[in-house]
Amino acid sequence: MTVHFIGAGPGAHDLLTLRAVRLIEQSPVCLYAGTYLDDEVLSHCPPGAELIDTQRLNLDDIIGHLGRAHADGKDVARLCSGDPSVYSAVAEQARRLDRAGIPWDVTPGVPAYAATAALLGRELTVPEVAQSVVLTRAQKDSTKMPSTETLAAFAQTRATLVLHLAIRHVRRLADELVPFYGADCPVAVGSQVSQPTELVLTGTLADIAEQVEAHGLTQAAVILVGWALRAEGFVESHLYQSRCAP
Repeated sequence: MTVHFIGAGPGAHDLLTLRAVRLIEQSPVCLYAGTYLDDEVLSHCPPGAELIDTQRLNLDDIIGHLGRAHADGKDVARLCSGDPSVYSAVAEQARRLDRAGIPWDVTPGVPAYAATAALLGRELTVPEVAQSVVLTRAQKDSTKMPSTETLAAFAQTRATLVLHLAIRHVRRLADELVPFYGADCPVAVGSQVSQPTELVLTGTLADIAEQVEAHGLTQAAVILVGWALRAEGFVESHLYQSRCAP
């Protein structure tokens, strides 16, 4: 028996990896976060599978379900939104599983920010504009951030920022970023990207908060900030330049 932590991507059933689909099909128990997944993802579960929505469960509840599946000798598909390497709480679940002697593994998935960038048709790293992408989140109403990881510190680099768990604070965050990027800096917001209800907003630090509030977005959204989102204004890289001597 194994608990399979599976990156379910941004929620679309056809953005799962082949490995993810195979593991889901073979697991008689599936734990998933209903807030973030398209119902079609669960169509990969085998007939009669036990489906458990975790959106209202605490860590003890989740580990309890995993422990019972282990006692019954049943593999578990533990679906995580996006990719398990970022903001998935895999680390704390895995620590408890290790203590209980329950085997587990991880299958990567498509991050929501990558799906949003794909819809926009934008590369987040463009020559001489931004060569780094910072994945971070908001501080308020969530686990305390390390003192060294302030938004201002990241913004000083002018790297492309990907803000998770931050949509409720978009106005405050935009105001904090204006001194570093400028009010006209491009911003994109991806909500439930790749699902039937997907919404992508584009604007600037000056107007994105109004758009978010007008659409009533409060969860399941990622914010992209940076000048790399602009279609023009960058040089060509050396990657595809001729390597032949003149």
